Amino acid sequence: MHPFTYERATGVSDAVRRASAGAGDVAYLAGGTNLLDHLRLGVRAVDRVVDVSHLDLAAVTELPDGGISLGAMARNSDVAAHPLVRERFPLVSAAMLAGASGQLRNMATIGGNLLQRTRCVYFQDTTTPCNKREPGTGCSAVEGYGTYNALLGASERCVAVHPSDLCVALAALDTTVVVEGADGPRRLDFADLHRLPGEHPERDTTLDPGDLITAVELHGPAFARHARYRKLRERASYAFATVSVAAALEVTDGLVSGVRLGLGGVAHAPHRAHRAEQLLLGGPATHEAFTAAVDAELEPARTGPGNAYKVTQLRRVVPAVLAELAGAGAAGAR
Repeated sequence: MHPFTYERATGVSDAVRRASAGAGDVAYLAGGTNLLDHLRLGVRAVDRVVDVSHLDLAAVTELPDGGISLGAMARNSDVAAHPLVRERFPLVSAAMLAGASGQLRNMATIGGNLLQRTRCVYFQDTTTPCNKREPGTGCSAVEGYGTYNALLGASERCVAVHPSDLCVALAALDTTVVVEGADGPRRLDFADLHRLPGEHPERDTTLDPGDLITAVELHGPAFARHARYRKLRERASYAFATVSVAAALEVTDGLVSGVRLGLGGVAHAPHRAHRAEQLLLGGPATHEAFTAAVDAELEPARTGPGNAYKVTQLRRVVPAVLAELAGAGAAGAR
């Protein structure tokens, strides 16, 4: 392991000051479930670690508009079990419970979940080329093991998919990320946080060095209470999704009056299915319409011999989840 110095921040501004000062690579330590693995494996080497795990950023509070603020240091297990989250944003609770294992959820934090590295099997194998780990060395997954490769938004430099379950749910909601930086606090739309690989796959987010996520705010839509999260994976727990879907649906007189779709296992960044949503809105809430919307969303998908199965999975699971929501909505209306 590369030697590093350890610093314990006394507050948010102190953490940012410490992370922004001096030379070398600096990492924040919160739950550590991603960072510590990579330090031990030699995947990442840092010069300084700034501990923020004890900062007073773990509160889950109600916002004036009926939304919820999640402190960046709130533990995944606590957020998933929180009554406000379960009632108003069941997508978030379900997605978090589908991720990792109980032990990891007890340690992992909200802010850390948003910042976990987008990666494939080659990223953690330091004997293989990886542009994300070592820029300019090549992408082993392009011609290698491609079962988990992205369908959308990839580049010739990286074809990995974003691993977070929580972020799939957040992509489907109205989510704001609160960030403290060297110039003070600012707010980002969740869609602007992560970036596609392009020419620089080593950069997962749009954050500046030293930026610290302090909270995640969940807002509407109002029909977000009527939602499902469905994850397909190779084993029942502790596995990344082959594909996943976060869906919220509102049906009025047999027509789709509101819809949100987030897809996981398909892209380098959490994917909001805007094309499918636009096609569905105002149309019939039927299985045929749901399937046509998925096909439209996947029209620009690029598949290889190892990951073409993902298209089949999405064509089955997304319409099934939407049909389930439409049926439940009709039953509730009666």
